[in-house]
Amino acid sequence: MNSSLANVLAAEEEKLLACVHCGLCLEACPTYVVTGDENDSPRGRIYLMRAVEEGRLAAASPSFERHIDRCLGCRACESACPAGVEYGQLLEAARQTILPTQRGFPYALLKFVLRTIWKRPALLRASFAFARLFRDSRITRLLLKTGIPRELSPRWDFALLLLEGSRQFARPEGARDEIATPAPVSDTAPTALLFKGCVTDGLFSHVNEATKRVLSANDCQTKSPADQVCCGALHAHAGELEGARRLARKNIDAFRNDPLTPIVTNAGGCGAMLASYSHLLADDLQYAERAREFSARVRDIGQQLVAIRFRNGAAIGSTRTTYDTSCHLLHGQHGGDASLQMLWAIPGLNFTLLEGSDVCCGGRRRDLSDRQSRMPDANRCRSRDRQNEIESLSSGRITRRVLSARRVLHPARRAGKECELII
Repeated sequence: MNSSLANVLAAEEEKLLACVHCGLCLEACPTYVVTGDENDSPRGRIYLMRAVEEGRLAAASPSFERHIDRCLGCRACESACPAGVEYGQLLEAARQTILPTQRGFPYALLKFVLRTIWKRPALLRASFAFARLFRDSRITRLLLKTGIPRELSPRWDFALLLLEGSRQFARPEGARDEIATPAPVSDTAPTALLFKGCVTDGLFSHVNEATKRVLSANDCQTKSPADQVCCGALHAHAGELEGARRLARKNIDAFRNDPLTPIVTNAGGCGAMLASYSHLLADDLQYAERAREFSARVRDIGQQLVAIRFRNGAAIGSTRTTYDTSCHLLHGQHGGDASLQMLWAIPGLNFTLLEGSDVCCGGRRRDLSDRQSRMPDANRCRSRDRQNEIESLSSGRITRRVLSARRVLHPARRAGKECELII
C-alpha cells in the first residue's frame, strides 16, 4: 500500500528535488516559528515527503501525518524561496498520500461532506440554507457564549465561529449604512465574469453583491455563469485531488463561452485555486490546454480594478483604517498590492499598515494541537500575535477578506475598541 501511495509524491519528484535546503523559508513559516521543530518547517516537510517517495518512511507513519497536517497552507514559504519550489502543490500531493490512512469520525465526516454534499449543487445549496437558518436563529451565538463547543471540540467551536462570522456586521453608531445603487455602465464598458464561490455565495452573498456594485461604479459590467461550482480548494487542501479535478473541469466548461473575458474573484482561497487549474489538470489530455487558458484569466477584484483603472473613491472621514492581507491573495495570486492601491486612492484616508499582515492569521486551520505530543497550537499562537497587533490600534476600520473576518475583528472588540469591519 505504501508503494502505491508513494507514487503520488513520485509524480512530484522534480519539485521535491528543487529544494536546495537553504533555510530561507524557515522564518517565513508560522508553524516553525512557533514550534521550532525542523519537521514543522517547509524544508523539514519536504525532507519527509522525499523519505516517503523513496520508501524510507511509511506514508501511514504518525510522524508524517502529524507534521503534514500541522501545515497552515499559507504558502508564505513560496514567496521566500529563491529556488521557486512550488510547496503548495507538494503539500496537496502529500495530503492526498495520507488521506486513505486517516481514521476517526472527523476524517470520515470530512470525506462524506466533500464526496457527497459538495458533489451535488442542489444538496450544497440546501445545506447552506439550513446553515443560514441556524445562524439567523442566533443559536450559534448562544452556543458560543456558553463555551461548550470549545470544551467538546475546538474544530466544532471554530466551525460555529465561522458561521457566526458570516453574519453581516453591525456598523458603529454614526457610521454610514446606506447601500449604493449600482451605477449604469457605458456601452463600451469591459465585462468581467464573477466567480461567486460556494461558501461566499452561500453565507456571504452580500460580498458578491458589493463586488458587482464596485465593478459597476468603475464602468465594468458583470456576468456570473450559472453552471459554476465550488472551486475545489477544500478538496485540494484535504488531499481529495480527484474531487478537485472534477470540479475544475465543470468550472472550465461553465466559463468556456467567454474565452477572453477575465474571471474575477473576491476570495483569496478561491482565486489561488482557480489559478492553479493549469497544474491540477496538467496531465489531462482533454483539459490541460483549456486549464492553462482558464488560469491565465483569473484575477482578484483588486487586480481587475487596477487593470481597468478604477476611479478614486470619495472621502470617508478621518477614521483610522488598516488592512489585513489574505495569505492566498498575497502568496497564491500575488495580488495584495492591488488592494492597497485601492485604499490609497481614497482621499484623506487615515491609513496605517498593520504590522505582520503578511503573516498567516491562523484562520486556515483552527485546531493544530496534537493531544498526544502536547505540541504548541501554532494557530492559537499566531492568533494571539494578530490580536496584539490589532489591539495596538485605536478605534477604526479593519479591511479584510471574507472567511477569517470574525477572527480578525473579535480581538479588537474584546479589548474595548470600536471597529468597523470592511470585507
